Amino acid sequence: MNIQSDNFQPIETDYEDFRNSVGTMDQSGKRKWVFPRKPKGKYTNYRNYLSYLLLALFFGLPFIKVNNNPIFLFNVVDRRFFIFGQPFYLQDFFILALGAVTSVIFVMLFTVVFGRIFCGWLCPQTIFMESVFRKIEYWIEGDRNKQMKLDRQEWDAEKIRKRLTKWTLFALISVIITNVMFMYIVGYEEVFKIITEGPVDHSLKFLGMIGFAIAFYFTFAWLREQVCTLVCPYGRLQGVLIDKQTINVYYDFKRGENRSKWRNNEDRKAVGKGDCIDCHQCVVVCPTGIDIRNGQQLECVNCTACIDACDEIMEKVGLPKGLIRYATEAEIESQEKFKFTSRMKATAAFLCLLIGFLGFLMYDRGTMEAKFIKPAGSTFFVKNGKITNSFIYTLLNKTNERKVLTLKVVAPQNGEIDFFGPNTIILKGDQILKGNINITFPEKEIQFSKQNMTIGVFDEKGEMVDSFETIFEGPFKLLL
Repeated sequence: MNIQSDNFQPIETDYEDFRNSVGTMDQSGKRKWVFPRKPKGKYTNYRNYLSYLLLALFFGLPFIKVNNNPIFLFNVVDRRFFIFGQPFYLQDFFILALGAVTSVIFVMLFTVVFGRIFCGWLCPQTIFMESVFRKIEYWIEGDRNKQMKLDRQEWDAEKIRKRLTKWTLFALISVIITNVMFMYIVGYEEVFKIITEGPVDHSLKFLGMIGFAIAFYFTFAWLREQVCTLVCPYGRLQGVLIDKQTINVYYDFKRGENRSKWRNNEDRKAVGKGDCIDCHQCVVVCPTGIDIRNGQQLECVNCTACIDACDEIMEKVGLPKGLIRYATEAEIESQEKFKFTSRMKATAAFLCLLIGFLGFLMYDRGTMEAKFIKPAGSTFFVKNGKITNSFIYTLLNKTNERKVLTLKVVAPQNGEIDFFGPNTIILKGDQILKGNINITFPEKEIQFSKQNMTIGVFDEKGEMVDSFETIFEGPFKLLL
């Protein structure tokens, strides 16, 4: 870089890859490996702190239990699900379905206002890539220029040693991540059991873990930024969601153009030059290989690396920071300060309501669920002036506490329940219990061949914890 200034130190780089094309593909359509320069600055520090927090949560949450339940567990095979320590059953899947719909709406509304902030700050792909695998790569192979030099050199002892070390660590990290991820599926106790007892006794689970480890390694060692640019559907979706009022990482073209190299003691405004000194530092730090100055692009994940790189250059040449910044396209065009518009406030409020609604659904599931179903092919029978129906009951205790329960016919009255065993039902925490009962009514109480009936489940305090509406069958009566 031919920049001479008392407060500016040249940054060594190589622009050869950016002369004819940018991004992850060259002009022939072949993949172009991206070697981003190690970013540094305010936003990078904030992202690092957040990444370390999220990584700590990822590795720590499987070992946390709430009421002796795992805080998160998604065991599809055994149909055991826990969210924030609360058990979820197949009967509760309508809540998860509503939660999925709510999440989609949330993502869409969030993107409309705040763009791809999620991609740069919260996405697991970005966090693992930039805060784990990329840092290992910097540690072993060095920064951008050293990596490019290593990539061009022959396979000598140095290149073999560095590549094998990097690939081995990548494979080891992939195995560790896979083990932790499996803890969210089967629990940490089962993962430790698989490790200690060996793959022979748990061949299917072991093969599954190996498959996931290979997928992780392939993703972060080879696929890398192409997950964001080619695979991720969210990146494609944002193209139809963002508009001129959406907050994104933008280059201020009104202030930056016309681009021109830096010259000492030059009045850039007088000669019609913008603040962009065409140093390409915003390009070389981009993990997806794009030039942010070409406008908003689907490949941009809003990682803020270009903001820090540009601010560093602006500070060194004595120009105002913020040439690249979080802004809306309308703000750039009008050169007005950003305002939190009424639309943004309304959208943020609606997002909060969606989250509150989902939380309400999750915690308003009741502590007990009861069902009373007539056996297939069964009918009523009449004896001594009474009509009797048989039912199979299923009781589900959604808590970790032991429940002592009794069953009563709530409506119509005068119904009697005959148990095939003790009249009091004892149900352990997180237990499903099935049984048989007969319900009998005086014949004069049943006016219809199929009459609505409500059965209540009461705890030891006499409070009804759940009820179930069903049909009680009797003989057909002709009403005149």
